[in-house]
Amino acid sequence: MKLNKIIGALGNMGQIMEGVKNKVFKDDDVEEVARERWIKCAKCEHLDETGNKCAIKATKPCCGKCGCSLGLKLRALSSSCPVGKWKEVMDFKTEHELKKQIRENKDANNI
Repeated sequence: MKLNKIIGALGNMGQIMEGVKNKVFKDDDVEEVARERWIKCAKCEHLDETGNKCAIKATKPCCGKCGCSLGLKLRALSSSCPVGKWKEVMDFKTEHELKKQIRENKDANNI
């Protein structure tokens, strides 16, 4: 069972890295999305606060359904809930392009 979750996590490496980046480099909009998602996860029957169903035990709390660390999954705008309680905001490529445009606009305005 846990091996399947680890294999599934490997297939979602882009989302995991997005969650890590957004957790380290805080953004108010991303944090608001994470708060709204957490409200739903906190009441979910699949919430695992002990880490028993986490793909990697040290990442609790996690989703007991998919094994993902909620500290990262909630902040990955391209991720969605495995049981449909919340959807992706935008895919990883769209988010990357949007952030690139924002940086370019800031750079252009600073000239």
